[in-house]
Amino acid sequence: MAYSHVLLGAGTGPAPIVVRRIGIDDLKLALAKGADDFYAMPTHAMFLCAIYPVVGLLAARLAFGYAVLPLLYPLAAGFALIGPLAALGLYELSRRREAGLPVSARHAFDVVQSSSIGAIVAIGLLLLAIFGLWIAAANAIYVADFGYASPVSIGAFLRDVFTTPAGWHLIVVGNCVGFLFAVVVLSISAVSFPLLLDRDVGAAVALVTSLRTVARNPVTMAVWGLIVALALLVGSLPFFLGLAVIVPILGHATWHLYRRAIEPADSPRPTPYQDLPQHRSAADFPAVLFPWAR
Repeated sequence: MAYSHVLLGAGTGPAPIVVRRIGIDDLKLALAKGADDFYAMPTHAMFLCAIYPVVGLLAARLAFGYAVLPLLYPLAAGFALIGPLAALGLYELSRRREAGLPVSARHAFDVVQSSSIGAIVAIGLLLLAIFGLWIAAANAIYVADFGYASPVSIGAFLRDVFTTPAGWHLIVVGNCVGFLFAVVVLSISAVSFPLLLDRDVGAAVALVTSLRTVARNPVTMAVWGLIVALALLVGSLPFFLGLAVIVPILGHATWHLYRRAIEPADSPRPTPYQDLPQHRSAADFPAVLFPWAR
């Protein structure tokens, strides 16, 4: 059944997956290999990630022009919540380079032809839903402190945030709530997307494996989450332009962290879907629009 495949992958049951214990040295190695991938494939990585600074600048323009200035910081911080989904192509490039396969920018989009695409979409939608909940929560916290009125100006907004009790309450509560969202996303996406690119295991198995990885290595994964958060913060400071370097390095490093955390095994690998036949029945619509449901 298609739904069973999306949840559990190929075969009659979840593939046995062994989670290793990793340490800080593994994080250093993953980052070093991620940087090496970026240096070896800078054009590809920059091509994939050039859109993110543009999105950041557009978000800033939207905030300044349409009175959603209070959401600018939550939007920028929320990028970390959907970052694992945005880095899919980077994982694929690192996988191919590691395997000695030809690598070009177009190979980053091979994921859409994978038999794991249904599971990838399912987890991606989950991350997008969490991102939406974070924005709603951030807006609710702001409204609770300052009401529904829009800021009069940027200067007035900054003064209200940094010099009033309501502003400090917003900073403390908002960051605490954001931290909880970040912990949830880290727990469910630490290795789930790389695992789905590497093995045909399904969304449920990928999520459980990611949770197991974090549970087995709580301190190491906490340090990894801190590294990601600080790196994204540094990359966001010069008008988000630093993300064009930070994101690809972190994306490539995530693939290598997955390799350190998960024991290799002879599990079914994702396979590309065959081209659709030239002649199709009308009864196939709209199923033909969703290849993972075949």
